Order: sequence, then C-alpha cells, then structure tokens
Amino acid sequence: MAEFIDVLQQGYMQRAIMAGLLVGVTCPAIGLYLVLRRLSLIGDGFGHLSFAGVAAGWLWGIYPLFTAAAFAMLGAIVIEKLRTWRREYSDLALAIVFYSGIALGVVFAGLSRHLNVNLLGYLFGSILTVSDFDLLVIGGASILVLATLSLLEKEFFALAYDEDGARVAGLPVTVLNHLVLLLAALTVVAALRVVGIVLVAGLLVIPVAASLQLGRGFRGTRTWAMVFGGGSALLGLMASYLLDIAPGGTIILTSILVFIVAGAAREIAGLVQRRA
Repeated sequence: MAEFIDVLQQGYMQRAIMAGLLVGVTCPAIGLYLVLRRLSLIGDGFGHLSFAGVAAGWLWGIYPLFTAAAFAMLGAIVIEKLRTWRREYSDLALAIVFYSGIALGVVFAGLSRHLNVNLLGYLFGSILTVSDFDLLVIGGASILVLATLSLLEKEFFALAYDEDGARVAGLPVTVLNHLVLLLAALTVVAALRVVGIVLVAGLLVIPVAASLQLGRGFRGTRTWAMVFGGGSALLGLMASYLLDIAPGGTIILTSILVFIVAGAAREIAGLVQRRA
C-alpha cells in the first residue's frame, strides 16, 4: 500500500486516476438510460464501430479517438434510423451494423500495418499510458455528456419510462432518441483508453445493475450508479497496480464484485425487515 501511495506522485498515475474517475462516473450516467430502454448491449456495438474508427485513424494518420468518435456517432445515427424504420428486424439490423464495424476495423488494421501494442491498447485498455491530450479529450467528452444529461434530465426521464407518453406530451422523441445514442457513442469512445473496446459495455451496464438493487427513485439509482462506477475505477486501478494485472479487466471485475455485494446487501436488508 505504501508503494501505491508513493506512485501517486507520478504524473502517469495521476492521469490514470483522473481518466478512470471521469469515465467511471460518466458511463453509468448514460448507461442508466440504455438499461431502462433495454439497450444494454448497444455499448458493445459502439465498441465494434469504434474499433473501425481507431484502425482508420492509424491508416489515415489521424488521432484515433477522433476517428473513433466519428465512426461511433455515425453508427448511432444509422442504428436509430434502422430501429425506427423496421422495428421487427431491429436486432438483425443492429447485428449487421456492429459486425460491419468489426470487419472494417480488421481491414483498416491490415492496411495500416499497425496491429501492434498501440492498437491493442485500444482493444483492452491502457489507462496507465493516458497522455495529457488523451485526458483532455476524455474530460471534454465526459463534461459534454454529463452537462447534456443534466440539462435534458426531465426529457430523457420521460423518454426512458414511456416513449409513447413522451410523444403524446409533445416532446421531440426522434431527436431525443438520436441524442441518447450519440451521447452513448461519445461515452464509449471516451472509455476506450480506460477499459478498452472489448470491455467498455461492462462499465456502461454493471454499475447500473448494482445501483438498481439499492437506489430508490430515478435520481437515487443514478447517484448510486455513478458512485459505483467511479469507485470501481479507483479500486480496480489500485488492485491492478498492487497485483500487477491488467487494469481494464480489473476495473470490470471490481464492478462485478460491487454488483454482488450490492445484491447481498439487498437480500440481508430484506431479511432483516421481514424478521422485524
């Protein structure tokens, strides 16, 4: 533990902690809306599209997170169009878009000859190598997502719980649907350097699943989700350093442990109430 405290003085660890906190708080904030709308796995699809964007960035000589954001957000628009166009085939349409992203990523990676440690860092996360510019991009994306969620909280709440009712109430449902997916895509891109393309969906969903067992009301659930997400990022980063294991996987495993503890706490609380 003393060794970990000493390493906190290092710039790379400070950047890692800030990036982990930003992503750990932002992912569950937008993930709650995805879970409530039964779109829990869409983050995995945005990860696939981001992979194509990262590989394209290496091929074209552009900062990878910029091209990843472009691909993911374009995919978000296409996905929403397909979902509303033929709802009975929405799962099939999503699968086609997602695997198109993986295929493009493989092709771009082959053309760029950059299937190396740099690209693997985006696949599995490389939080300890986050640069100052990476942190600036992650921070900007996180602030934009959190600010938008705060400004449109009532509209997104109505959309998540009753889309038809929101439409009857005169809300711009189509625009809001697009905006939710765009924010989710941007959040996924911000998390690539922390947990990687393969695991990013877990940070969107697992803290939310834990919070649903404890939170009372929408705001309470969201608050717990953000606390669990940020706490999992910090504890996972600490554990990965002390045990010398991969940070991205450790952060997700920590969030799963939090989910288990939250579930146990709920069962114990219920048992105590029944006996009382």
